[in-house]
Amino acid sequence: MVVENIVDGGILYGLIAVGAGLATGLAGIGAGVGEQGIGAAVVGVVAEEPGFLGKGLFLMLLPETLIIFGLAVSLILMFAWTPFA
Repeated sequence: MVVENIVDGGILYGLIAVGAGLATGLAGIGAGVGEQGIGAAVVGVVAEEPGFLGKGLFLMLLPETLIIFGLAVSLILMFAWTPFA
């Protein structure tokens, strides 16, 4: 009886939406914090050795994959997971 009231009231779907938003938002914040130190180091290295530009750009792209994982989790939560179906 309680489960039916939660699903009918939309509380569960609202919590899923909050979880999806947190997955994407926290992944973005984590990537930003990680990229902060990497960006400063890459700029310093490329200023001294221009040959390291390709490696530096690759290292700056690594934290961006975290956002893609967060987005994938949020899309799975929003569209693929239907509770009690």
